[in-house]
Amino acid sequence: MNPADLLIDAFGRVREVVHEAVAGLPAARLAARVDPGANSIAWLVWHLTRIQDDHVADVAGREQAWTEQGWAARFGLPFAEGATGYGHTDDEVAAVRAPAELLLGYHDAVHARSVEFLEGVTGEDLDRVVDEAWSPPVTLGVRLVSVIADDLQHAGQAAFVRGTLDRRPD
Repeated sequence: MNPADLLIDAFGRVREVVHEAVAGLPAARLAARVDPGANSIAWLVWHLTRIQDDHVADVAGREQAWTEQGWAARFGLPFAEGATGYGHTDDEVAAVRAPAELLLGYHDAVHARSVEFLEGVTGEDLDRVVDEAWSPPVTLGVRLVSVIADDLQHAGQAAFVRGTLDRRPD
């Protein structure tokens, strides 16, 4: 297996978990929180998708789908256009409300762009430094693994929230 295939498979696994966590839920259930300080499924999926969009677009040298494809306008969230959810307050988490079709549409658009970029990645590319603000500097390989790890963690959290909410009586 070459590096591109491995990375595409990993990002595909994120997509699978996202779809399982979101599919068929009404917007109210997607915005529900297991307690006032917890993240909702909508926020978790929006955030993990924003991180993937932000980070992969950066290393690919292209504009984010969020702005280029009009997703920011479609979501209409009360945040700066560049917000990714990092450091959000409880009130900001609560402000992320969206139907399943919008969340999955944005995630699928970002996934497609990620795959398009990853198809051309070689083993040598993974050693390219993409962020010198850290010590040691961050390589493409490290950045991609970081995105995958963060996305899988949040996708798993969304799946956990769904399971918890599914067991609650309405």
